[in-house]
Amino acid sequence: MLHIPIDRDHSLPVYKQIYEWIKNEILQGTLTSETKLPSKRTLASSMNVSQNSVLSAYNQLIAEGYLYTKERSGYFVETIQPIRPHHVEKKLDPKLLETPAKSYRYSFSHMGVDSSLFPVQSWHQCAQKAISEDQTLLSEINHPQGTYKLREIVANKIRHTRGVFCEPEQIVIGASTQWLLQLFLFVIAEHEPFAIEEPGYHRLSSLLKTLGHDVYHVPVDTHGLNVEKLRETPATVAIVTPSHQMPTGSIMPVSRRTELLYWSYEKEERYVIEDDYDSEFKYEGDIIPSLQSLDVNGKVIYIDSFSKSLLPDLRMSYMVLPLGLIDVFKEKGLHFMQTTSVLTQLTLARFLDSGEYDKHIKRMSKYYKEMRAKVIEAIQERFGTRVRVEGEKAGLHFLLHLDTEEPVEPIMERADKMDIELYSIQRFMHGQVGSAPPTLIIGFAKLKPEEIYEAVEALYQCCFPE
Repeated sequence: MLHIPIDRDHSLPVYKQIYEWIKNEILQGTLTSETKLPSKRTLASSMNVSQNSVLSAYNQLIAEGYLYTKERSGYFVETIQPIRPHHVEKKLDPKLLETPAKSYRYSFSHMGVDSSLFPVQSWHQCAQKAISEDQTLLSEINHPQGTYKLREIVANKIRHTRGVFCEPEQIVIGASTQWLLQLFLFVIAEHEPFAIEEPGYHRLSSLLKTLGHDVYHVPVDTHGLNVEKLRETPATVAIVTPSHQMPTGSIMPVSRRTELLYWSYEKEERYVIEDDYDSEFKYEGDIIPSLQSLDVNGKVIYIDSFSKSLLPDLRMSYMVLPLGLIDVFKEKGLHFMQTTSVLTQLTLARFLDSGEYDKHIKRMSKYYKEMRAKVIEAIQERFGTRVRVEGEKAGLHFLLHLDTEEPVEPIMERADKMDIELYSIQRFMHGQVGSAPPTLIIGFAKLKPEEIYEAVEALYQCCFPE
C-alpha cells in the first residue's frame, strides 16, 4: 500500500499532492517499472480522500506517461529510467546574481530620454484606432520585414527628413539596431571583416567578435572616421555614425563622406553601414542629410531607431538595404521571424502618418535645445576655464574635457559614491586611453530643469573635490 502524506491545509489540491508524490517516487526509482498501483477505490479509502481526487491524479500521470492501464487489471508504472542527481551546484555563483538597478540622485547618462515628455495620450489614441480599424492586419502573420503599411510610411518620412530614397521593399523593421545588424551579418556579411569607430560602441566590437568577425578599430578625428587609417585595414564593411559620432559628437563633413563612399566603390565586396544615431536633434543650422543620400552605387546600408525620438522600450528600429542586396535578403532573411509586434508597428504607422510624430520632435528639439544651453551655461559658470565643451551641436550629450592631472578612475568612484550616474569616454575606447586628461560624457536628457545647478555642483565636486 502507498503511504502518501496529505496536508489538508496546503494550498495545493489533494489530487495534486497525490500526483506529485507518485511522480517523484517514479523518477527516483522507488516505484519501479511494472509496479501495480492500488485501485482508485482502495487508495482513496486508505487515505480517507475522495475517489475523484485519486482518479484525477492517476489520469494526469497517465497523460504525462508515468502510468498506463491494463483492462480489468489496474494501473501500472511505465518503464522509465530513474533520474538520479549527480553532483551539481546547489546555489548560483554570487558573481552571477543580478542586482537591482541602482537609483541615482542625478543622471548625466547619455542613454535614454525624458520619458515624462512622451505623448502618451496621442500614442494611446493611435493604438486604439489600430485595434478598431486594422483588425485584418492584426490577425495576419507578421511579415519578416514588418508590416507594409509602416514600411511605406517610414520610406516617405526618411525621404523628406533624411534624403533617403528607397522603396518599402528595401526596409526591414526590427526590435533594435543591434538585432538588425545581426540580421545583416547572418544573411549578407557572414564572414566579412569589420571596421568600427574608435572611440565607438564597445558592445558593437564585442558582438562582432562573438559572432566570429575580425574587427578593426579605426580612429576618429574631428571629421569622423579617418578613411586613410581605414585603408590600412583589410575590412570590407565599415560601421559609422556620421550625423553625430558616438561619443565625440563630431559631424562628418561632405568631403569625408565622399571619401568614405569612394573607399566602398573601390571593391565590390565593400559596404558602409550608416547608423544615423541622434540625427533627429541638431541645434545649429539645418539638419545634415544622410550619408545614404549621397550614395549612387548602392553601397550604404542605412540603420536608424525610434529609441531616442520616442522611447527606448518601444523597441522599434529599421534598416534600409541597397537594391543590390534585396535578392540575397529575400533568399535568406525571410526565414527570420519579425521581432516587433504588429500592434506596435501599426500604432507607430498612425503616429507618423497623423503628424503627431513631427509635432513631438518639434517640441522635444526645442526642449532639449534649452536644456543643453542651460546645462552648458551652468557648467561654464561653475567650472570656468577648468573644462572644455565639445560635440554640443547635436544629439543629447556632449563631451567635457577636464583640465586636471588626476586620472578618470577616482572621479568615477566619487560619482558612484555620490549617487551620480556618469560615464567617461573610456567606456567607448578599445585601446589604451593614455595619459590624456579625463573626458566625461555629459548627457542632459534625463536631468530636470529645476535640478541643473544642483547636479552641476555635484558634478564639480566629483571632478575637483575641495
